[in-house]
Amino acid sequence: MSHLPTGVVALAGISHPRANPHGLVVGTFQSLSLSPALVCFSIGRSSTSWPKIRSAGRLCASVLAEDQEHVCRALSSKQPDKFAGIDWSLSETGVPRIAGAHAWIDCEVTEELDGGDHTIAIARVLRMDHGRGDPLVFHRGRLGSYREPRAA
Repeated sequence: MSHLPTGVVALAGISHPRANPHGLVVGTFQSLSLSPALVCFSIGRSSTSWPKIRSAGRLCASVLAEDQEHVCRALSSKQPDKFAGIDWSLSETGVPRIAGAHAWIDCEVTEELDGGDHTIAIARVLRMDHGRGDPLVFHRGRLGSYREPRAA
């Protein structure tokens, strides 16, 4: 499966406005339905961050931009404060959005399914927005960028 390029998406939730956010990174994030607007993603069952994000009720999926490899590495770490040194703010729906991301999807988890060693989460989209630039891509064990071909 390492030959299938994937986007790099940071999931973040916060229990209350003065708390530190909790975050993790997934490479299995996709649109599930347009009507109603639903997304789905998978989280490893061994994740210690997912229960904290899930308990917040709502979360933001920040599609990381090509220059945010440092954000990916920080949120993939085991350090206690994964958001130290990461620029973020609360969105209109009260979830932590990572500044400079390629896109943001604020959502609310509606269902969790058994996916073997992963949990498959389905979430209702509350609000979406986009930034600039190209997305960060994971392919064959490496982080990189994707550039749209220029029109001739």
